[in-house]
Amino acid sequence: MAVPALLHCAAVASTSESQPVPRARISAHGAARLSHGHPWVYRGDLLRAPAEEPGVVALEGPHGEPLGWAFWSPQSQISLRWLAPAEVDPPPPDPRFWRRRLEEALAYRQSLEIDATAYRIVHAEADGFPSIIVDRYGDYLVLQTLSAGAERVRDVLTHELVECLCPNGILARNDPPVRTHEALSREVVLLHGEVPKGVEVREGSARYLAALWDGQKTGAFLDQRENRIAVRALARGRALDAFCYHGLFALHLAAAGADEVVALDSSAAAIARTRENAERNGMGAVVRAHEANAFDFLRAELARGARYDVIVLDPPAFAKTRAALPRATAAYKEINLRSLELLAPGGHLFTASCSYHLQVPDFLRMLRSACADSGRRVRLCALRGQAADHPVVLTIPETWYLKAAILQAID
Repeated sequence: MAVPALLHCAAVASTSESQPVPRARISAHGAARLSHGHPWVYRGDLLRAPAEEPGVVALEGPHGEPLGWAFWSPQSQISLRWLAPAEVDPPPPDPRFWRRRLEEALAYRQSLEIDATAYRIVHAEADGFPSIIVDRYGDYLVLQTLSAGAERVRDVLTHELVECLCPNGILARNDPPVRTHEALSREVVLLHGEVPKGVEVREGSARYLAALWDGQKTGAFLDQRENRIAVRALARGRALDAFCYHGLFALHLAAAGADEVVALDSSAAAIARTRENAERNGMGAVVRAHEANAFDFLRAELARGARYDVIVLDPPAFAKTRAALPRATAAYKEINLRSLELLAPGGHLFTASCSYHLQVPDFLRMLRSACADSGRRVRLCALRGQAADHPVVLTIPETWYLKAAILQAID
């Protein structure tokens, strides 16, 4: 199903009168970073701060040369987030700027022909909306403004989203911890219309209930959508969906013909939702959901000589900081090693990491070590990443956080 075109429910927002815009001056080092394609300016590269509150400011180089427009966040280590060049027309304080950016983001999603009713509309810096996320769940939108500068344009963005997409409701899921670094409150706020606690969405042939008010991310892990579809092709025999959350990988495996899918998560609430989603799809007899610690479960399965034809590892981010990377890498290796040992001959392992600090070379190095320790010959079938509606800009490494691989045990 293609992404719907712009609907323009009401008249286009009127242009506000131009007003003086505050200015920020940055160092040559900060200007060089921008010229190399990365939009962040850190506090140490700030030569002259705007006196005004957070918001959109004009950006200058060390000699006063115009560098464009940026979000200004006084309390953050990332003081400025570049938005657009100086000559952009209209400039970002004007609502028409946001309308144009939104139209560009929607046009890209239309080109993807997404076969789902839940997908990402705006992927922050990758779509020219620094620190802003917009996800669509059927007739509802979830908005996140994750910096102090972005918070100042929330109402304008809400207006433009209503104008363009006519949602039944818009929810601000502004509860991520990152907002505390911006001196912003963590909150969940209804911005427009009504938004129910659960919204049924379709992903290929599977249906599931997204928890918009209190679920992970903005209600579901939309970045794994294309990987879940890819895993369907591997379905056979006995499968395991570890760290299943709401069981979406398990649903696709069951729907594609697996005889049995064991889904496990350490959260009782997640397991309850997994069972509900399985029943919703008529897969209650195939998907067996268990509340369990994945590390303990994998070791116990090995001890009893269990074998699986397909295993999915989609754990939470073990490395949320660079300092946590060594310990996190050991944890990733542990679950991958045990999973490789559990695979039946010819079986497949889909494994992923959403830890940004575990870069692709580190991820592959960890997998290589797990394969070596398993004593098995393992084929790399595919390297994968986040869904295309979560685009990656190569000069902004932070936009590429999800890495994944499909491995096969040859013997």
